[in-house]
Amino acid sequence: MFMPSLFGENLLDDFFDVPGFRSFSQPAKAPQNIMHTDVKEKDNVFEIAMNLPGFKKENVQAELKDGYLTVTASTNTSNDTKDDEGRYIRRERYSGSCSRRFYVGEQITEEDIKARFEDGVLKIDVPKVEAKPIEDTKRYIAIEG
Repeated sequence: MFMPSLFGENLLDDFFDVPGFRSFSQPAKAPQNIMHTDVKEKDNVFEIAMNLPGFKKENVQAELKDGYLTVTASTNTSNDTKDDEGRYIRRERYSGSCSRRFYVGEQITEEDIKARFEDGVLKIDVPKVEAKPIEDTKRYIAIEG
């Protein structure tokens, strides 16, 4: 059901919008600005810079298969708030993953690609390879009859 933007994401958002209190009806939101990617072409490499805020290096994977470079990141976060006696006042969890694919060519191998993770940004260098020219030959199909 579509709701007018006047009400925001949830009809009850404004009802429970009390300073210092977050409603249980409002789910934990996924991190924003995930996997925004810049690709820069240089003389002999393509530099890929991908924003992964809040992710740890061990939760980021890069895989090369059939000429496609796939970057996958996953996270599990928990936000527990307890009162003085150790009882939960609020307990929210978020678990999710995201991925991006880039075609880099079938001539590229894992050893050719260099990757590093610095300050929430995954930087990948993919070397340029010359594309093989496509032969422009006509191939005819025999027609019987």
